[in-house]
Formats: sequence, structure tokens, C-alpha cells
Amino acid sequence: MKFLDKDFLLESDMAKKLFHDYAEKMPIIDFHCHLNPEDIYENKNYPNISRIWLNEGTYGDHYKWRLMRANGIDEELITGDGDEYEKFLAWADTIEHSYGNPLYEWTHLELKRFFNIDERLTVESAPRIWKKANELLATDDFKPRNLIKNSDVKLVATTDDPASDLNYHKLLKEEEETSGFRTLPAMRPDKLMQIEKPGFGEYLNTLSEISGISIKSFDDITKALRQRFEFFSEMGGRLSDHSLPTYHFVELSDSELDQIIAKAINGEKLTGEERDGYLTALLKVLMSLNNEFDWVMQFHINSGRDLNTPMYEKLGPDTGFDSMGTQPDIVTGLQKLLTEMSTKDITPKMIFYSLNPNDWMEIATLMQSFQGKTKQRLQLGAAWWFNDTAEGMDEQLRVFAQQSLLPNFVGMLTDSRSFLSYPRHEYFRRVLCNFLGKLSEQGRIPEDTEVMGKVVQDISYNNAYKYFGFFD
Repeated sequence: MKFLDKDFLLESDMAKKLFHDYAEKMPIIDFHCHLNPEDIYENKNYPNISRIWLNEGTYGDHYKWRLMRANGIDEELITGDGDEYEKFLAWADTIEHSYGNPLYEWTHLELKRFFNIDERLTVESAPRIWKKANELLATDDFKPRNLIKNSDVKLVATTDDPASDLNYHKLLKEEEETSGFRTLPAMRPDKLMQIEKPGFGEYLNTLSEISGISIKSFDDITKALRQRFEFFSEMGGRLSDHSLPTYHFVELSDSELDQIIAKAINGEKLTGEERDGYLTALLKVLMSLNNEFDWVMQFHINSGRDLNTPMYEKLGPDTGFDSMGTQPDIVTGLQKLLTEMSTKDITPKMIFYSLNPNDWMEIATLMQSFQGKTKQRLQLGAAWWFNDTAEGMDEQLRVFAQQSLLPNFVGMLTDSRSFLSYPRHEYFRRVLCNFLGKLSEQGRIPEDTEVMGKVVQDISYNNAYKYFGFFD
């Protein structure tokens, strides 16, 4: 089979038919990404392919940075202020050694789908690709909004701090009719959850100012969050996202919580139990508010973040120094949380992602104990981060199908900071069609392309459209 030909990843006639006749042309709902709404609004051309691939605006692609470090590239050509053409050459040299890594396939998919470049990126081809890509990047079709629109994306949900004024979302909302897609906020309260980190007191001051609630106690935090949920909802917000690298369920009294908040404001060191007690109380509030406002609550769990301390201190978070987490009992903490919330009947719609695939079966079986009221109220999220390989996606689909109802799945997301990441949806859809094709070949599901085609279309787009209520 030719590299990335029209049938790559499709191993059966059924898989090929499902993809080409049903999945390929479905639009996209990008319900979780890290695009900057300011970049979408300003809609400026990128000066060269290094800027959109390696160091995009205020962000960068830490997936690529990790590989470049493994290839011995100097940090000046990764996150530093090195020459941008030299950075591109360094990436070309890296990608030339990345066979079997999904970035090898994604990089070339992006070249084919966006730039119509059907040539492997190597050090030898890099000058030609640099020239052609940069010429196209200067055109209107390669402005951020057109990159989104031309990828047939109907909605983008960004990740936004509760203390954000959502100014760029307001501006984008005013231009929604002409843009061809919607851009909505999704609340990501990392700074509120990270009570043990420096600057927590300053953050509470910021949240106090924007919410109009003077925060001195845990009850004040609850009131401030309610105000922010109201505001985000007015701006079209329909979901929240919560990073939970580690977690243990710990219940504390209101007075204990207030004492912990006072310690954090004063910069005093917290114990692990104090941190988990605060986090448990905060998650209960967030679950209650998500349920009340009919939002979808996402959990990203069991990751090891910022492990290289010297590089974290030099470059900050999200720069490529993370790994799979190994907390063995993190799902047990979530089970206790869900059990308590179910007694009050205030469990919201929820999607669980774990960076450790050893958690997937435990999550999938746990969520089945708390289903009801809404179709697939709890979901095992798409293969996340280090798992969004062809094999990781296939395994996530297998676990979901075996333990729940795969035709209800809301499907893929980009989880990306790049406007060029939308071929990841194509990649996922190919894996999905191949998964169903294998089941059909084994005689385990009907060899009925019309029935299975509807399943593919629902997972690709229709389920997300209905589940999140973005267009209600």
C-alpha cells in the first residue's frame, strides 16, 4: 500500500466503504481544544510554517518539541529564538526519524490536506516544502478562520479560565454569521483547583474582582463560581474541563476548608490531605453547577506534569516535560465522588479521559454504575494525548464497545493548539471504520453498511451535536 494513500488504515472492504461513503465528508465539532480565541478573532496570516507548526502565537506544539529533544536538537531551535528556517530544518530532520510515531502520519496528512504537498518531509525536501507552504500561508485561505471553516468545522470550544472576561468570545459572537462556524468558551478552572501552587491568593483576588464576590471563605468561592457559570452560559458555554493529575477523596468540614483557604492565601504549605479535601469539596460544587446548568463535565486524569524541574522553571508548563501518571487508586477516588453525588441526584453529564490506559476498563465499568436519564450520560473519552495513536484509539473503542454502547460515543477532539490539527478527525474516523470493519469480518456485527454507516456518522458528528446542546 502506498504511504498515506486513500485507503490507509482501512484493512477491509467494509472499512473502506464505511469511511469513503459515510465518514469522510462529515463535518466536525471540535468540543475540546486549546486554540486561542484572540488568534481566531485577529485572523492574521502566519509568516511561515515554523510559526504555525512549532511556535504558534503564544503557544507551541510540545508533541513536536519532545521529539526534537529526543533527536538532539538544541533548545534554541525548539522553544528558543533561533532562526525559523533552521527550526524547520531541525523538524524535518526529526520527522525523518519518526517512523511509527503518529506525528509522522499527522505531519504528512497536514501537508497533503492543507497544502496539497504529496512529498515526504526530509532534510532534502525541506527547502521546497518551506517555499511552497509559505507561499500558501500568505493567502486568505490560510488565515485561521478559513483554516477552521475549510476543514468543515462547525464549532470550536476553547478552554477558558473562569476569571476570563471572554472579550474575544464576545467579539467573535458578533461576527458569527459571517465566520461560518461558532466559537464558544469552555470553563477550565485549573488555577482554582491548584490550591497548593504559588499565586493562589492572587488568583482569588482576580476571581473576586471579575465575579464581584469578595472571596474569603469556601462559600465565597461557591458564589463566585455560580456567577461565572451564569456568565459563561450567557456566552454560549456548555461544558467545563478539569485537569486531575492525581486525586484522593477526602471530606472536610466547612471550617476546615476555610482554614485551608486562609493558609493558601498566606502562602503556607498544605498537606496532601488538605489539598485533597479542598479539591473534593470544589469538585462537588463544580459537579453540582455543571448539573444545574446542564453542562458536560470533562475530567482529564492520571498524568505526570512538568517532571523536569529545571526546564519547568525555565520554560513553564505545557512545554513537553510530562508523562503518563501512575496513581493506581485515582479511579477509586472518583468512584467515591460519584457515589456521594448520586445520593443527591446531581451527577452531570461527564466524560472521563485517563492518560494511563490501565484505568480505561475501571472507568468504563465504573461509569456504567451511574448511567441513566440521558443517553450515555457518562462516557469514556477518546484516547488522550500519548494514547491518540492508531493502536490507542482502537483500544479505547474496544473498551467502550465491550462495556457500554459505542454507537452513543461523542467521538474525537483535537486537544490541540494548532489550526492545522483537523486531520486528526480523519485519522480517528479511519480507525473507527477499520474497527467496525474487523468486527464485521469476524461475523460479530451485521454486514450492513447502511446500519453501520449511520453508527459511523453519529460518532463522527451527530452524537456530539445532540449531547452537548451547542446549537439548542
